[in-house]
Amino acid sequence: MRIHYDKKLKQLSRNLRNKSTLSEVLLWKQLKGKQIRNYQFMRQKPIANFIVDFYCSSLKLIIEIDGESHNLKGSEDVERQRKLELLGITIMRFTDIQVKQDMRSILYAIDGFIENFEKTLGDL
Repeated sequence: MRIHYDKKLKQLSRNLRNKSTLSEVLLWKQLKGKQIRNYQFMRQKPIANFIVDFYCSSLKLIIEIDGESHNLKGSEDVERQRKLELLGITIMRFTDIQVKQDMRSILYAIDGFIENFEKTLGDL
């Protein structure tokens, strides 16, 4: 199933890629180029009416980095996540601090998700 997006978000997503936070840059260095189990991730990807930090279409996985701005958007983030999950997408959230201080644990969590995803496919 192809997930559509609001085409008006395309330019905004490009602008966001050019203004990435340090945490986004650090995690992108680990995700780009199919470095994790040969899965391709995209950054600042428009999905539906939203732009997500990182997305892998084959896994239907979004990875979000929550910085300080998310502290003020609690209910907004919950509603956004609910709408994305209705599309069959899983969302993994990490804080800005986690990315900067504990990248190994983040990569381990992502790898664990992929391992479970692949195991589930094998069980079908």
